[in-house]
Amino acid sequence: MPALGPAPVQGGGERSPEALSVVVVAGTQVRQRQLERLLSGPGFLVGGGAKDAASAEQLVRDVRPAAVLVDLDLFAGGLEVIEGIMARYPTPIVVSGAAAEHPEAALAAGAVDVVGGLDVPPASPAYAEVLRRHLSLASRVRVITHPRARLRSRSSALTPLAPRRQRTCVVAVGASTGGPPALATLLGDLPADLPAAVVVVQHMAEGFVEGLARWLDGVCPLPVVVAVDGERLRAGTVYLAPAGFNLLVRPGLRLALAEPPPTQYNVPGVDATFASVADVVGPSAVGVLLTGMGRDGAMGLSRMRTAGAFTIGQDEATSVVWGMPAAAQALDAVDLELPLPAIAANVVRAVSRVAPVAEEA
Repeated sequence: MPALGPAPVQGGGERSPEALSVVVVAGTQVRQRQLERLLSGPGFLVGGGAKDAASAEQLVRDVRPAAVLVDLDLFAGGLEVIEGIMARYPTPIVVSGAAAEHPEAALAAGAVDVVGGLDVPPASPAYAEVLRRHLSLASRVRVITHPRARLRSRSSALTPLAPRRQRTCVVAVGASTGGPPALATLLGDLPADLPAAVVVVQHMAEGFVEGLARWLDGVCPLPVVVAVDGERLRAGTVYLAPAGFNLLVRPGLRLALAEPPPTQYNVPGVDATFASVADVVGPSAVGVLLTGMGRDGAMGLSRMRTAGAFTIGQDEATSVVWGMPAAAQALDAVDLELPLPAIAANVVRAVSRVAPVAEEA
């Protein structure tokens, strides 16, 4: 579906043919009014303001603007705004302010341009002109229904958004020395219709994660991708932590990439991921600690088990280095110790108890 061009403004207001109609989405009325004042003037017409996904979609439907400016924190509703508009009323979207703090996530959700602090300081006199220029250029972009948004829309249509949906299962896996072949064995034995999202942390240097993801994607029934900041977890997908960052699960099952503290030895860190899964997902999670040197993941797996998750540790006989699983055993963090070939079947069994297929259909 092509971009929606300018149309009569809500309420039937008159405007010149050259005027570019814009809808503003911001978290407060004060911010909405501020942006409307910056944009109003010759050549532009603000068709209204909204502060959440539902009101933004309705406004875009009614006004049919040439472009939308989203100035709402992505993790406080901004991503839902972008995804919703691109799923139902595809329109060029520019993000600014708080929404521009995570440009990769905004663009992945369907936005076409970002006005960040590097473009121009928000308090400078030139800010209004930069916003206008970006919106004008964006309005010429031909957009279609965004693939990610379409999947979200279809999922929402099939499954009512009820509180139970927040119990989506997350399988968190950590590995180090000997990890890649162990991951290939574990992930290769998981079914393509697994009703859970799989988050994987493998200790690996910069420049090698993308190759590992491609290799695993070729040998596993589930698609394997490198995690992106702000991405929403989806059942049936494996998310691999990128190099240089800790991968965290945030409320709403959003992924976040965080700078590790200077004292952290292993990056990405298994403990950091496991701890975030414990806090956000709790008993609807399954934790798996595979072969590896050191202790990373032991504390996190213990935290997951305390939160009610089911935890599995690889046994010594099938581990290349029985360090991380042994450390978890010492902390009484492991519900079940298993040889590598038996782990996948037990993950599937555990997932079936905490996330029935019906919840994710």
